[in-house]
Amino acid sequence: MKQREALEIMKMGYNVFLTGEAGTGKTHVLHQYIKTLKNKRIPIAITASTGIAATHLEGVTIDAWSGLGIRDVVTDRDLSEISHKYHLKNRLLKTKVLIIDEISMIHGHRFDAIDKILRFVRKSDLPFGGIQVVLSGDLFQLPPVSHDRNNIDFIFRSRAWDELGLRICYLYEAKRQSDREFLKVLNDIRHNQVNQSTYDILSQTKNHNYSDSFTPTKLYTHNVDVDALNKPELDKIKSESHFFHMSTLGKDTVVDALKRTCLAPEILELKKGAAVMFVKNNYDKGYVNGTLGKVVGFDRNNDPTVETVTHKKITVEPATWTISEDEKIIAQITQHPLRLAWAITVHKSQGMTLDAAEIDLSKSFVEGMGYVALSRVRSLTGLKLLGLNDMALRVNPQISAIDEGLRRTSDEIESNYKKLGIIRRWKKKYNFMYRLTS
Repeated sequence: MKQREALEIMKMGYNVFLTGEAGTGKTHVLHQYIKTLKNKRIPIAITASTGIAATHLEGVTIDAWSGLGIRDVVTDRDLSEISHKYHLKNRLLKTKVLIIDEISMIHGHRFDAIDKILRFVRKSDLPFGGIQVVLSGDLFQLPPVSHDRNNIDFIFRSRAWDELGLRICYLYEAKRQSDREFLKVLNDIRHNQVNQSTYDILSQTKNHNYSDSFTPTKLYTHNVDVDALNKPELDKIKSESHFFHMSTLGKDTVVDALKRTCLAPEILELKKGAAVMFVKNNYDKGYVNGTLGKVVGFDRNNDPTVETVTHKKITVEPATWTISEDEKIIAQITQHPLRLAWAITVHKSQGMTLDAAEIDLSKSFVEGMGYVALSRVRSLTGLKLLGLNDMALRVNPQISAIDEGLRRTSDEIESNYKKLGIIRRWKKKYNFMYRLTS
């Protein structure tokens, strides 16, 4: 399915699961739909499974938005407490469209719990209390955290998944990668068809070298390896340190939650020559989340100038991350949208597009980790693979099986969409938007 068709199906009011291979533009489609809803002043909840993923859309975690919090089970007492919290109840009642990004990491039982909360608060037997639900993500990405890796509680195991009647919109056209050989590697992993040819292609990247003027980011599976590299590398640079302190606005508890989910550090130390990564999208300025570069100087306002790998020089001004409710900002942080980029974890890289990376998968500990890491990079020329273990290129067989069904269902939905014709499609969109705005 193409991006435009998926967007049109959302505008018709269907509950949707927007999925597809890494780099096919799922986030772009979400941004377009969010823009449409905001322009019409339709109350919308923008959420994601994790805080980092939520910041990509300037949203909040689904656990925080719904009131579920850290609960694993929602009791009648919990429902009563939630319904007596005025701001929370008001938020759940007003929302007409709920977006949840990076859904691969949501447990099925917690998804059912959120459904239970919304039905109770909204006094409706309809799934999620009758609001439109748009799910987005790739089930081949990182799975829900589980102690039993042979029995993972995937979101599609939930009752609510079936009852939502989701329209599957499976995007195929790769926007991040155009390197055919690299796409073959990613498809081999995705379809559980890794063979000697796959390993041969990846092994060639071990010999890739980069110019002294450019430092690719290293992706590691564990935080300890990241921490052991970034600060010592900065300390090696003898030039003067420039410190940038995050400013905040709003309620302390909400601000603290926003800080934890933002990839920009609270205190950012930079030096001329430091390897950095942008952690926010700004298409007008010429960078996206994951753009790599090197600090080449500081202007009269002390804003850093970063030269990207494409030799574009960008003066980096402070950016803001916000949490809003009813179009009112309830928390805001401001910081230069950069972090040190000698190393980052695979988990934190999810959702990024990297120009180049040196990736160590020798300590991979969960299925899907290798696919997430490798698919961050645009091409084989930007990849240097430092190590692999037996887990690195595995994907969960359950995901492979359900993926085939998702593809077939998406093809059927696309065919039915085209059969509707322009006039009937327009009527469906008009009627849905009229209902949301009335």
